[in-house]
Amino acid sequence: MFPPMPTSLQGIEDAQTLAQAIVDTIHEPLLVLDAQFHVLAASRSFYATFQVDPEHTMGRPLYSLGDGQWNIPALRLLLETIIPERTSMDGFEVEHDFPGLGARTMLLNARKVIYERSANTTILLAFTDITARRVIEREREELLERTEELLTQQQTLLQEMQHRVANSLQIIASILMIKARAVASEETRQHLRDAHQRVMSVAEVQAHLHASGGVDRIEVGGYLTKLCGSLAKSMIGEDQPIELKVVADHSQIGSDKAVSIGLIVTELMINAVKYAFPTPRGDARVLITFFGGEDDSWSLTVADNGIGKIADLSPSKHGGLGTVIVDALVKQLGATMKVQSVNGVTVSIDHAATALLPQAA
Repeated sequence: MFPPMPTSLQGIEDAQTLAQAIVDTIHEPLLVLDAQFHVLAASRSFYATFQVDPEHTMGRPLYSLGDGQWNIPALRLLLETIIPERTSMDGFEVEHDFPGLGARTMLLNARKVIYERSANTTILLAFTDITARRVIEREREELLERTEELLTQQQTLLQEMQHRVANSLQIIASILMIKARAVASEETRQHLRDAHQRVMSVAEVQAHLHASGGVDRIEVGGYLTKLCGSLAKSMIGEDQPIELKVVADHSQIGSDKAVSIGLIVTELMINAVKYAFPTPRGDARVLITFFGGEDDSWSLTVADNGIGKIADLSPSKHGGLGTVIVDALVKQLGATMKVQSVNGVTVSIDHAATALLPQAA
């Protein structure tokens, strides 16, 4: 059993001893002032922190301590104006150059003590040195500002690069079309047109990235829709209308992979326009679908309802440039390809995130 707690102190000396013990126990510097701001008590931490001694502290006015180092306008405002009105104040920040310490940022907490049986009042004044904290905060703010500046510069450079790449691709595409119109050979003309479409598919990715703010992942559905719309304008003539339709979910993919997927769709579109509809028909259609799964898996399908005979896209066969490009891009993506020729031609390209499962051709 613990002894009973005392209900009262035996005398004034005991009360003073207890009060001084409490003051000395507090880790932070602490002063006890009378109504005229004379020092009644000071903690050991106060003496150690501010490098003063009791002989030149006890009973002296606060503002005269240490050759007037505490005669601070902000401190006067706290003690003479704020405390009389509010009785207490927490977190009052003061910056001052203290002799022997240098520039310091102090957080002051003050309490005015009013006694029931006496007209006297005392003021408790505690100090917390937050200089290091403020330095860290300022360094953090400067670092954040610098980081934001670097990010802004990076974004500006990225947009400028995208703009220049897009302009360069447009110039190359225009040159190819001019050459296609100038050559006499129909075969050469067709090769130049095919090259034009390949350049335009890359340019479409750049345009989509620019519109998306330069993000490294883009929504495939919107990208393929714009790409196929651009391809339709340049590849499909009025004498042979072909409907291009894109069906896709809202999945996203890395912009580098989007370039490869765009080139694959471009090559398959070129094949469909060349071979699937040798004679005009009213229901000619090419359907492009893209669906993403978990862990970066996805599937791409390009299907037409044409005559069912196009250039062989099987990896084991040797085809033209388009066949070589598609085969190389599929391997680069780590995907597998399946070609079916029933009621048209359907090319399915699948990418599994965990393992690639071989599919029968």
